[in-house]
Amino acid sequence: MIQADEILAEAGGFASLTPRQIVAELDRYIIGQDEAKKAVAIALRNRWRRQRVEPELRQEILPNNIIMIGPTGVGKTEIARRLARLAGAPFVKVEASKFTEVGYVGRDVESMVRDLVDLSVNMVRQEREDTCREMAIARAEERLLDLLLPPVARGSGAQATSAEDPDRRFVAGTGGEVRVAEDPEEDSQEARRSRTREKLRGLLQDGGLEDREIDLEVTESALPVMDMSAAGMEGVDWNLGEVLSGMLPKRTRRRRVRVSEARRILVAEELDELIDMEEVVSEALRRAEGTGIIFLDEIDKVASAGNSQGPDVSREGVQRDLLPIVEGSTVQTKYGFLGTEHVLFIAAGAFHVARPSDLIPELQGRFPIRVELHSLDESQFVRILLEPKNALLSQYQALVATEGARLEFTPDGIEEIARIAADVNRRMENIGARRLHTVLTTLLEDVMFGLPDEGVGSTIRIDSDDVRSRLARIVEDDDLRRYIL
Repeated sequence: MIQADEILAEAGGFASLTPRQIVAELDRYIIGQDEAKKAVAIALRNRWRRQRVEPELRQEILPNNIIMIGPTGVGKTEIARRLARLAGAPFVKVEASKFTEVGYVGRDVESMVRDLVDLSVNMVRQEREDTCREMAIARAEERLLDLLLPPVARGSGAQATSAEDPDRRFVAGTGGEVRVAEDPEEDSQEARRSRTREKLRGLLQDGGLEDREIDLEVTESALPVMDMSAAGMEGVDWNLGEVLSGMLPKRTRRRRVRVSEARRILVAEELDELIDMEEVVSEALRRAEGTGIIFLDEIDKVASAGNSQGPDVSREGVQRDLLPIVEGSTVQTKYGFLGTEHVLFIAAGAFHVARPSDLIPELQGRFPIRVELHSLDESQFVRILLEPKNALLSQYQALVATEGARLEFTPDGIEEIARIAADVNRRMENIGARRLHTVLTTLLEDVMFGLPDEGVGSTIRIDSDDVRSRLARIVEDDDLRRYIL
């Protein structure tokens, strides 16, 4: 059973955020869609609340899975992705249209659970590496110094030393034991070697030895990797190469590499030594089981709109295969068994043709929370261009700045960009905020092409007249608008 303090540590402190604070964090990246933000904020907070309930009742509290309904480009995927980053939780996005029912060629639904576990293992492994990296770098540095300045072999005792050097003197100790007298010359050699090693350490840390070549023993697998995960064989969740390589002895090969490459190899080896993979896998399974989020996109593509002919039969089969996963079952992965009872599932779809009620009733019941995301208008496009932390205009300004120029947009120019994007969405297929990408790419095509040959050190100013003059021909021509915007 996952303990509350483990969840707090694994989730990066998200439990300190109230639902209002979660929504405020999402507002930094996503404009509008308050209902959807409110629903996911409650679902995320409920995961922490569950850990505070007495153990007897905790297992009975299941996550409130959510269906997001809305056209493309309004923020469905971005809400789920930002929520997972905020929670520090394993997050997998899959497209329901890629799955087929058992007996057809395609991905089986259990593969999304395996993907979640793989990602969780990678997350925990990365965290462990970040924690142990300084120690691994220090140990790799000592090994590099041994390679650059090999230690001097010494005798194993008084007799060996006497045989090598008959003139070596022996003295009697206070307890009657016989020991080798200290040799000033040997001490001097050891001191010189120690000073040389410290000088090499300084050069190594300052980067003065990066191009020097050294001989390094590298461990290699005795067999090539043979991946069994061919198309249609996702159920075979093991790697024959890994199994056989674990049974056969490792072989080493001497390579001549630069110090920079040797450091990378040695740090990786030290990290492997410092990290306990059994502990990593155990924690990753707990985290995926207790805080994992699976985002099922295009769920409407497997809904049957009252027609049982052709591929709709397979669509219903996919729904029935999804049902036990969403309901809660145990899935076998290469790292062990994972229960899906407490994995949060967020489904999304445009539902232009089918409706949520076209899903089979059993699956509908597993998604009790339904939120509708609304189409974006011109005023929201202006906010999308300006307000988010990673706003499109900021991205283009940063790209232009790398060429030594400056890009500015006047307020009326921004409003004109938003107006054109909203107008094209109304007259053609509505693709939401993604239309801003196509409009800006077309608008700034000549600017991005001319840099750095033109405009270095100058300020490029885009106003409403520039927007209209550069896009007027495309916007007014139906054929050009269809293929370009």
